[in-house]
Amino acid sequence: MHSAVLNAPHKPLELVERDVPEPGPGEILVKVTACGMCYSEVNQFHGHYPFGHFPVVPGHEISGVVAALGQGVDWPDVGTPVGAQFLYTSCGRCDYCVRGDQMLCAGPKHVTGVNHDGGYAEYFIARAGFVTPLPKSLDPVAAAPLMCAGITAFNGLRQGGAVAGSKVAVLGTGGVGTMAVRFAVAMGARVAVVSRSRRTENEMRELGAELFVATEEQDPAEALLAWDGGADGGADLAMNTAPDTATGLAAFGGLRPDGTLLYLGYGPEPITLAPIGLVLGRRRVMGSPSGSPKDMRDTLDFAAAHDIVPEVAQVQLEDAPGILAAMAEGTATGRSVITFD
Repeated sequence: MHSAVLNAPHKPLELVERDVPEPGPGEILVKVTACGMCYSEVNQFHGHYPFGHFPVVPGHEISGVVAALGQGVDWPDVGTPVGAQFLYTSCGRCDYCVRGDQMLCAGPKHVTGVNHDGGYAEYFIARAGFVTPLPKSLDPVAAAPLMCAGITAFNGLRQGGAVAGSKVAVLGTGGVGTMAVRFAVAMGARVAVVSRSRRTENEMRELGAELFVATEEQDPAEALLAWDGGADGGADLAMNTAPDTATGLAAFGGLRPDGTLLYLGYGPEPITLAPIGLVLGRRRVMGSPSGSPKDMRDTLDFAAAHDIVPEVAQVQLEDAPGILAAMAEGTATGRSVITFD
């Protein structure tokens, strides 16, 4: 089968031929339909994951069809369209796993495309319980990024307490940020978008954002506090989707009392805040990882109900080395999805 492999940090993605794997006990063989190219692969390329393995087939935004079931597995049936996500498996025994929060598993980290082979290949071995049937109305190619950007944004909104009528500020307009805007609007939240320039303003307003803040022109905290003005100014939730820490810190002062700064994207620099703003305003700072299988199911069901899928560019596996290199250099545009015939 056609595959692409990262052999070591900072080494180009290599195209190789491999045998189609056979599912063992507790495993599912998935024939890959599409795999989104996510910026988490850039982190793997740079060796940023302490639990990462090499060589590895990257890719965790996977859609496909169940091709075979290993011993002891009786669901989903062969032929079922499914999606697979960042979380590959978990220990199944700790308190987090038992309560359905496998993403917070206290055991070793098992991550698709980071320390287990992922979806940059024609076939992929998944663990039972960690694939999700796709709603019939979702296009499996366009839906592939829902398996990471989608679940990260949707679950982040829920973990951050967003409800109908909430004022949500989305910081950054990349893949996760755009999904956060679309999901928040569909939830009935009021949305502001904070970005460096006005390049994406028209697009974000068309998606439903009522306020757009360009940080090259205006302090984001001041702009958010002026949102409605007076005692009602500010955001209930500020979601940092940008790949740095400073963007979130710059917007922290724009939170209302009881507001939350939520980190989905971040950089290596530490979070430094004066505690008086936290204490007197009962504000909080938190992070949220991707999500567990139950979150994946909820994300896909919500996306299907509201007809939300990302705009994607279909590419071939042979294109992936060049695209990943451009992503690592910061010159890539759009969201690429590898498709297999």
